[in-house]
Amino acid sequence: MFADISGYPRGKLMPAGSFAAEAELRIAEAITMQAITGEYSYDPIFPDADPDVRMVPDYSTVRLVPWSGVPRAMAIHDCMQLNGDPCGFAPRVILKQVLERYKAKGLTPVVAPEIEFYLTAPNIDPNLALESPMARGGRPESGQSAYSMNMLNELAPFWDEFRAALDTLGVVTDTWIHESGQSQYEINLMHGDPVEVADQAFLFKYAAKEIAIKHGMNAVFMAKPISGQPGNSMHVHQSIVDAEGKNIFSNADGTESLRFRQFIGGLQTYIPDMMLIYAPFINSYRRFVEGSQAPVNLQWGIDNRTAGLRIPISGPAARRVENRIAGADANPYLVIAASLAAGLAGIEEGLTPSEPIVGNGYDHGHDLARGFQASHAQMVNSTSSRRLLGDDFVTGFVSVKGLEYQHFQNEISAWERRYLVPQA
Repeated sequence: MFADISGYPRGKLMPAGSFAAEAELRIAEAITMQAITGEYSYDPIFPDADPDVRMVPDYSTVRLVPWSGVPRAMAIHDCMQLNGDPCGFAPRVILKQVLERYKAKGLTPVVAPEIEFYLTAPNIDPNLALESPMARGGRPESGQSAYSMNMLNELAPFWDEFRAALDTLGVVTDTWIHESGQSQYEINLMHGDPVEVADQAFLFKYAAKEIAIKHGMNAVFMAKPISGQPGNSMHVHQSIVDAEGKNIFSNADGTESLRFRQFIGGLQTYIPDMMLIYAPFINSYRRFVEGSQAPVNLQWGIDNRTAGLRIPISGPAARRVENRIAGADANPYLVIAASLAAGLAGIEEGLTPSEPIVGNGYDHGHDLARGFQASHAQMVNSTSSRRLLGDDFVTGFVSVKGLEYQHFQNEISAWERRYLVPQA
């Protein structure tokens, strides 16, 4: 399997003996950029012949499938052109290409994501709002229970199986908490190599959904799944080490380095043009609510959760930048690639960030794109996004996102029926 542009697992089943014998596996290239609706773009960037790409397994990712009722294994694959070139539409390939630029400079990024999601009751009718699942006390959760240990124990059978599944999949987690939303949780992954960590984030979301279904629930990673409740984020901590393993964000005396500020300058300069990577769906922009600890701008500050870029208090070796822009609905490969590409451009170009803020970041204005259309238009017209992520990829990505938006426009919402039927 592999992650498509939405971070959704796609692939094929084959007999284990064939896989062990290294049988060649191919799939249509267009699958890498399948829309969330199941449709395909007819943009000229995609060949009319709909050619194949070769799926090349990363054998280090072979794992047993924890939720399978029969013995089954899975492996993450890279999509390669039949001539051996990487497929420029595959998110894992995009991330690897960004990392090659770091490698050429003798640098190695280190990342760690924090992923939020809701556990909800089954939602048979999508016209109805999502609801909290029934807990062990005989009723669904109500109110806000941030960091509650009791509430973290309410769905213990799910958590026990989910933890065991993550161990089987090699997903290395740090802390597990109940977040402030009703039946909302956050799990932090341990820092490490960007590709390996992105693989783990991909498997984390896949496993959460599968295990939740086994327990009569849904694991929901939408950026804003429930009206009036907090959104789901995917914060990404980032640092860079040199060939000697030293954090380049810190000087020898422990103070912040020039490259640390330049990295922040790159994020501030280039994230706006790549906002569609961090907020890829119509729903994504509902998360950016002032006063909610979801950022509305790219200000930065020390240990300041109201800023889009937070610098956690740490020792010099652990100095890092926490990018708080992405929602949990975003593709982890693309989020990490876009953030690292922007930061490296800041270092290469010697960009200067704004001064760090003190106090409330929401007082500095809502500078991020307020909606899907604005974000989409900005990426369509962006030359920097094409330079940082690849021209073909950006052309294909915005084409698919435009297709999804048109699909959304064709659906009449409950709001329209509620207010326009009686009054318009």
